[in-house]
Amino acid sequence: MSGNPVWIDVLPAEKVIPVLKDKVVLHAGPPISWERMCGPLKGAIAGAIVFEKWAPDLATATEMAAGGGVTFHPNHHFGAVGPMTGITTRSMPVMVVENRTFKNRSFCTLNEGLGKVMRFGGNDQEVLNRLAWMRDVLGPDLGSAVRAAGGIELKGFIGRGLSMGDEMHQRNVACTSLILRAIAPWLARTAKDTNRLAEVLASIGANDQFFLNVAMAMGKAIMDPVKGIEGSSVVTAMCRNGTDFGIRVSATGDQWFVAPVEMPEGLYFAGYGPADANPDMGDSAIVETIGVGGFAMAASPAVAGFVGAGSASSALAFTRTMSQIVVGENPQWTIPALDFAGVPTGIDIRLVADTGIAPVINTGIAHKEAGVGQVGAGVVRAPLDCFIHAARALSNKLGVQ
Repeated sequence: MSGNPVWIDVLPAEKVIPVLKDKVVLHAGPPISWERMCGPLKGAIAGAIVFEKWAPDLATATEMAAGGGVTFHPNHHFGAVGPMTGITTRSMPVMVVENRTFKNRSFCTLNEGLGKVMRFGGNDQEVLNRLAWMRDVLGPDLGSAVRAAGGIELKGFIGRGLSMGDEMHQRNVACTSLILRAIAPWLARTAKDTNRLAEVLASIGANDQFFLNVAMAMGKAIMDPVKGIEGSSVVTAMCRNGTDFGIRVSATGDQWFVAPVEMPEGLYFAGYGPADANPDMGDSAIVETIGVGGFAMAASPAVAGFVGAGSASSALAFTRTMSQIVVGENPQWTIPALDFAGVPTGIDIRLVADTGIAPVINTGIAHKEAGVGQVGAGVVRAPLDCFIHAARALSNKLGVQ
């Protein structure tokens, strides 16, 4: 709660994540080999390889990846997070967020929008053209504006967004509008020409999910300093790669506790259904670790219907249930519908294991095949086995039987 995350820059990923040299790809979730990767993750990797010009086409890119020509690492190993497939490569622009209380930094790519995008496994020329525009126009212009502003403090956006109907995972309409209002004057001051400025403003304004990636970088910056506290049973990261779900816990540092990922339940776009869906994926569950997303569903009854969670009363029930598995409430981020109670904050593996209540995560749904993209949105539960394994490991570490 004492963290002070500030958005300070947007830069090519290779400038702030040194491991991103030639033919290195970061992905969402815990570590995984190519052979075990799901369809959309493989598709996104192939697209990223073509985007970086390491291969001329998707078929060659897939062969390269399958043959060991590319090195894979989780984003979380390098202070980064990425939504859904979570692909991060050297030339992609990333937001840099600094937690000024603890002096650590985190990184997240910019949000591409909805539908057929790389984070959902999209990889055709339309997807690559959009990424190129983000690399050449959106990223540099946002970086110039944020630097000119002297950084943008982020925690206040969450508090205001909760009072305006956002929960910061599936609904980011309010916070996207608020941060656009904050950055627009600086974009205007640093703009190279009016047409380019109009493109950038229109892109952010048309993308209701722009703030999601901001919230993710903020969440990572807040939670990383929690690592390594002796005896602490607080979850510092939750993530998934479409095959495995993984968590990290404060007292056990960088150790992963992994279990098979669950299938989301929700609403599908026209023409698609559960048979088309891939199991859940993405680093975006970092927002649930700081108390928003599924934990703040009570603030966003509109999103409850969108993700198939039911009525406004069911949204309240989700938040009340999550309050049973956390260390406490965050008085800085309150929910009007719950008499301004603070969002449930600090997932405690002991409480999860004792109660059998799994953390709830709001999520998008990707098609199980590479190249298709998003087919819906819903809610997913974290697998209990991760928390049980972590509780046993912490018990052993503390010498408690």
